[in-house]
Amino acid sequence: MFRIAAIVEGHGEVDAVPVLLGRIVEAIAPDEQVEVVEPILVSRSKVVKEGELERIIPVAAERVGPDGAVLLLLDADRDCPAVLAAALRRRAEAAAPNLRIGVTLAKCEYEAWFLASARSLAGRFELPLDFTPPADPESVRDAKGRLSARLPRGRSYRPTKHQAAFTRVFDLEAARSAPSFDKLWRDVSFLIGPPV
Repeated sequence: MFRIAAIVEGHGEVDAVPVLLGRIVEAIAPDEQVEVVEPILVSRSKVVKEGELERIIPVAAERVGPDGAVLLLLDADRDCPAVLAAALRRRAEAAAPNLRIGVTLAKCEYEAWFLASARSLAGRFELPLDFTPPADPESVRDAKGRLSARLPRGRSYRPTKHQAAFTRVFDLEAARSAPSFDKLWRDVSFLIGPPV
């Protein structure tokens, strides 16, 4: 069985990312046997710091074995996703040159993907029926705040409560309108594809 390990930065993603990867794999290659191992939680500030990614990649490689793959999934925050992802990928590949590695940075944050697919969440999780995507979901600097603003008064979006639940149901195709989510889709396709 092919194994993928994810390196994530948030507690909500520890539960959400295996669900997300499982859904994407099912959509891309429904006949493939893929196990998503428990994600490795490392703060973003540590991952971008020289030395930490180089320390954690071998740990992830050990979890998946020689034929597995590793996905680094972080929020870009205010960084350019393409520039930071390329730098992190070079470092990760240097740490494990024979390992298949994908690096995706959500612009600006994972929750922007929920905004991109807002119609599929409308009327669920106490979100209003008229919940629609903003013109450019990835330009929203505080997607968590935008989600909180659409919940009933006194309620707020919390990654540890909502992220995995939203991930189970949001429309993956609609989310692909967000370039960083489409990049994740391509990364997963590469990771589970035939060896190069």
